[in-house]
Amino acid sequence: MQVSASRRIGIVLFPGVEELDAVGPWEVLAYWTKTFADDGWSVCTLSGDGAAVTCAKGLVVGTDHSFGDCPPLDVLIHPGGQGTRRVLDDHAHLVWVRFQRQQIPLLASVCTGSLVYAAAGLLASRPATKHRASLDRLAELGPSIEVRPEDRFVDDGDMVTSAGISAGIDMALHLVARLAGGDRARQVCRGIQYDPVAP
Repeated sequence: MQVSASRRIGIVLFPGVEELDAVGPWEVLAYWTKTFADDGWSVCTLSGDGAAVTCAKGLVVGTDHSFGDCPPLDVLIHPGGQGTRRVLDDHAHLVWVRFQRQQIPLLASVCTGSLVYAAAGLLASRPATKHRASLDRLAELGPSIEVRPEDRFVDDGDMVTSAGISAGIDMALHLVARLAGGDRARQVCRGIQYDPVAP
């Protein structure tokens, strides 16, 4: 289906972001939006000041926009990583996240990105998941959250959370299926040759 105006997905980057949390969904979504441009979607990255960020294991990644100059988004993905420890205490970041909830129809997270949403008060009385190593922290931040430890990702309509690190790939494929259909998601799977088999 041809869509005249491009709809945008933004992936938040911050110092200490887990590489695969951000780059896994980026690969899925960039392959989709570039290979099937007629679907009418694009993907971009953004950081607080628009500068490059150093990820958890040292990878330096550039960004397309700052929080201030990012064009309107239809989907926002907040990854996790060691850097979320600082983000959870960053009042300005949490205020920004709350504002995005008012503007953006669909929010998603990977791993400890759901902790950021919980700290911002966005997961109250909702089902959610994250990396199994800190599920207790999710419950501490939001006692009313229905923590789902066994789920790879949880789709609660306008909020999608996923478990740790590589689960972001599955979550991003789920987003493709939601936004462009199951056939398209299967095409993306084949295109990126994603068919994991446990060792």
